[in-house]
Amino acid sequence: MRQCTGCQEMKNKRELIRVIKTPEDEITIDATGKKNGRGAYLCNSLACLKKARKTRAIERSLKTTIPDEIYDQLEKELTVVEQD
Repeated sequence: MRQCTGCQEMKNKRELIRVIKTPEDEITIDATGKKNGRGAYLCNSLACLKKARKTRAIERSLKTTIPDEIYDQLEKELTVVEQD
């Protein structure tokens, strides 16, 4: 079980999207959930992403600033997921 940084709900790891900070200080989306690095989890909903972005919850979890490109990439992925 992992906690969503947006809504703070505990969910199964498979139901969440993982954003990681690699040892090289690179911020990426981990689709497999197995990449090496510090992770933060988000529900598959735009509402959780917006809440986490507003409160900077992901940035606190990863202990770094997150570029807007990563937030934009997450938003695109979540839009596709919600339409399915």
